[in-house]
Amino acid sequence: MTSRLLHPVGRLLLAGLLCLAGAAMAQDYPTRAIRVVVPFAPAGAADILGRIVAERLQPLYGQTVVVDNKPGASGHLGAQIVAKAPADGYTLLVGTIGIHAAYASYRKLGYDPAADLKPVMILGESPNLVLVPAASPYKTFAEFAADAQAHPGKISYATAGPGSSVHMVTALFELASGAKMTHVPYKGSGPALIDLIGGQVDVMFDNMSSGMPHVRSGKLRILAVTGPHRDPHFPDVPTIAESGFPGYSATSWFTLAVPRNTPQPLVDRINRDVQRALAAPEVQARLDKLGIAFTPNTPQEAAAYFRSETVKWNRVIEAARLQLD
Repeated sequence: MTSRLLHPVGRLLLAGLLCLAGAAMAQDYPTRAIRVVVPFAPAGAADILGRIVAERLQPLYGQTVVVDNKPGASGHLGAQIVAKAPADGYTLLVGTIGIHAAYASYRKLGYDPAADLKPVMILGESPNLVLVPAASPYKTFAEFAADAQAHPGKISYATAGPGSSVHMVTALFELASGAKMTHVPYKGSGPALIDLIGGQVDVMFDNMSSGMPHVRSGKLRILAVTGPHRDPHFPDVPTIAESGFPGYSATSWFTLAVPRNTPQPLVDRINRDVQRALAAPEVQARLDKLGIAFTPNTPQEAAAYFRSETVKWNRVIEAARLQLD
């Protein structure tokens, strides 16, 4: 009887000690360099956001904050590195839909994204842009969609990698339209855009932050936006829903996460500090130019959003039979 009573008491004491230890870690944090792992090649939206976070945290913390690009397996190579890192707040992950919500397309991952990563926050969200080279024969989304539907496999589309947000929003269009295109995956939006501009691939449903500069420069043409509404940066450009596919809507979102056993007080501390960094007027102006909307959120709100988006994208993966390994 006595031993049975001691077990829950012991657990409560242990939990209390861990909470105190976590609070102490949060108060002293950081005392050395921090690594921000971006699991994609440079120049994509995740990389841009990771560098903004690093640039703003470095003077705030008085410590070196290094961006470490680890592309591969549609972001899962870098995500697994973070999942297996010490849970001390010194290794952060910039994540995406592919890591946090569309991982069911991979059956043989060496980690469990939902269990092994702890959300810190959602860094931002934006619609994607349907982009074609400036010399493309497609002048409207309707022209492109009609050709894709009429000629299966003819049109090639670039993505930031299998299972990436760029891939998923394109797969959703294929599902909604019945079109079948040829997938050309890259290790991030940066190298994919180079080939798109050069005409090696026909179309890309790219993140706004990485694609928009090439639209502004005239190297790429935008046919539609993937979100539920027209975007204020391109008010004359229709949504996919307006272009003949009612109900279609998809956005890309980007996150900050840490290893699962990171103490909650430390997670809360990082959340507050990053929110403070992103709330600066000059950063807000920069995000707006990139087409990324940031709404303050807690780790708990981020976790709830991950769960709801996982349900959504699992339906797409199942319906499209999208297995990538």
